[in-house]
Amino acid sequence: MRRIISATVQNRGGVLNRITGMLHKRQFNIESISVGTSETEGVSKMTFVVDIGDHQKLEQLTKQLHKQIDVLKVSDITDKAIVARELALIKVKGSGQLRAEVQGIINPFRASIIDVSRDSLTIQVTGKPDKVEALIALLRPYGIKELSRTGVTAFLRGQQPQQVAEMNSFPV
Repeated sequence: MRRIISATVQNRGGVLNRITGMLHKRQFNIESISVGTSETEGVSKMTFVVDIGDHQKLEQLTKQLHKQIDVLKVSDITDKAIVARELALIKVKGSGQLRAEVQGIINPFRASIIDVSRDSLTIQVTGKPDKVEALIALLRPYGIKELSRTGVTAFLRGQQPQQVAEMNSFPV
């Protein structure tokens, strides 16, 4: 069971290490992890894509994350309305006629060529993970020389019904 977990954390040294160490210790497989500063100074957002066996393990994961001193909030956003994106840089073999073919393949994906050398092209694509996967699959026959992906970064779209309930449960 693949889950997308969002965590808001204090932006301090060692936080990422402690959290990934906890996940490793409890044998959770991290498919990807994305971390960056948030709109609030001193606070970062982490997005984990983890492979979890069942709902009991998911509950264990969220409880363990909440116990971490620097973790402010944890949410399983997998089944919510989210905005999720990934960035991939793909270097493919290409010269002459192949360049035109590759350009024709990447255009529908709104990808762009960001570097050209005598024998290769570097392509940048952003989007949902399945879009990135589809482009990679189409480019494989051309010979992928190098591939680097950021992993998923995501957050909830607009105001979710659950958030309204959470906000209303706090005294004003």
